[in-house]
Amino acid sequence: MEKKRILYISQEITPYLPESEMSEIARYLPQGVQERGREIRTFMPRYGNVNERRNQLHEVIRLSGMNLVINDTDHPLIIKVASIQAARMQVYFIDNEDYFQRKAILKDDKGNEFEDNDERAVFFARGVLETVIKLRWAPDIIHCHGWLTSLVPLYIKKYYYNDPLFSQSKVVYSVYNDDFKKTLDPRFNEKLLLDGITKEDVEVINDPSFLNVSKLAIDYSDAAIQGTENINGDVKDYIKKSGKLFLDYHPKETYIDAYNEFYDKV
Repeated sequence: MEKKRILYISQEITPYLPESEMSEIARYLPQGVQERGREIRTFMPRYGNVNERRNQLHEVIRLSGMNLVINDTDHPLIIKVASIQAARMQVYFIDNEDYFQRKAILKDDKGNEFEDNDERAVFFARGVLETVIKLRWAPDIIHCHGWLTSLVPLYIKKYYYNDPLFSQSKVVYSVYNDDFKKTLDPRFNEKLLLDGITKEDVEVINDPSFLNVSKLAIDYSDAAIQGTENINGDVKDYIKKSGKLFLDYHPKETYIDAYNEFYDKV
């Protein structure tokens, strides 16, 4: 039987960023799943606080060099890669000077959320999927971690579905307690549009709150997972009402096997 391929897309991964439930799951889950006989690829943003020298990041020239147009502006896509030797796994980094050079993740040092987080989400989602196309690697499951990945399900189902690499891909969305407080840019729903995606498809984020951005991700996913013990109650209710396959929270001791089995159900 052919090895199942799992694409992991995460807003944060340790050791490149401080430890959190999300960054730890995004680090140890791919390793655990690979050890159980799956093939994996892993992506995260190359934030400015990721230490390139210590983590031995280097640019992958053959994958870099594309421009993504967001809000009528060209943004060069740079791809870097690093290896976690102990896990025998590589991590690909999506980089861009406008969006990811600042020395912070989603907030400044005063705790204010960045005004362009909406565009950063667009760039990250499209950057990952365009890079996977260049790698010519067809994932069976695409597992998204954190709200910054919330556009991946939409793009897979409404824009890239014609691409043979993604035509069979199922999307799993993990929800964490990573709520943002300030509503995103009101033009978010326009900036993410591509051919084949209409304003009606993204109507739910006419008001781009954390709840509505999560709803958009869930609407276009095939299944959802509760990644942290506590998540936004309205988001959890929405998942349950959606009738989508849902995996409840699993602690450190059991989540790798639970997720691995869940993939087969999806």
